[in-house]
Amino acid sequence: MELLKIMGERLKALRENHHLTQKNMAELLDCTPSHYQKIEYGKVNISVSMLNFLADHFDVSADYLLGRTDKR
Repeated sequence: MELLKIMGERLKALRENHHLTQKNMAELLDCTPSHYQKIEYGKVNISVSMLNFLADHFDVSADYLLGRTDKR
């Protein structure tokens, strides 16, 4: 499976597990809801700093978000 698609699916699952909306995530990341939606759909790349922020926010490893491991 494509890297961006894996990351998007994992972000969506984490977001839903934390009862957050795409709008909540967009506000947290200071982007538009449309841009965040594209992240979840695996349509856009994210910066290393955003990856690091998301990993810290959800208390998971960047490798987990990237699909390199299933260990959170």
